[in-house]
Amino acid sequence: MAPRIVLLHATPVAMAPIQAAFAERWSEAETVNLLDDGLSLDRAKEPGAISEGMIDRFVRFGRYGYDMGADGILITCSAFGPAIDRLIETVPVPVLKPNEAMFRAAIAQGTRIGMLATFGPSIGTMTDEFEEFVGQSGRSATLRTILVDDAMTRLRAGDAETHNRLIAERAPELSECDAIMLAHFSTSRASEAVRAVVDVPVLTAPHAAVDRMRAMIETTERA
Repeated sequence: MAPRIVLLHATPVAMAPIQAAFAERWSEAETVNLLDDGLSLDRAKEPGAISEGMIDRFVRFGRYGYDMGADGILITCSAFGPAIDRLIETVPVPVLKPNEAMFRAAIAQGTRIGMLATFGPSIGTMTDEFEEFVGQSGRSATLRTILVDDAMTRLRAGDAETHNRLIAERAPELSECDAIMLAHFSTSRASEAVRAVVDVPVLTAPHAAVDRMRAMIETTERA
């Protein structure tokens, strides 16, 4: 039977990119989408550290996904790091953070990593996760992040073209980096526009996450 991968979404704009990545990289998997867009709305009201109440709410969301018979859970929003850590401790199936695989690919390119983000509350969480991942890898790397104001608002309004243009306009500021990461699943839409204006590798989260999730599931099956 095909493995069931439950996708946890906190915003609808993350759904199409990860579905496209599964279609391209792992079409055999059965994907199930769970969306609670109230999570991102309420997370935006907590610009600092994520609250214990929000963590509990996210874990309940993830538990529901597990109860649907998930063989693996993939989170597509990058603003919930501590909540994902709690979920990992709670369910006995592989749970993948949205950017873990992209971080792995980025530090393989060098030590100066840039990131283009469109959702401010995610930056602190992603920075902490990046530094933790770098520390565990035994490598040295630095992260420089640019928040592209208004791009997410435009995308949520259905204006993907302006979203992509705004991100691409800021990309040259990171042209001295060894790699540029597009922070969110939703930001991957801008990859072609960004690659058109910089010469360094541009990394996106969805395809890397699908490849990593597949490897985790196959390792579990062999165990």
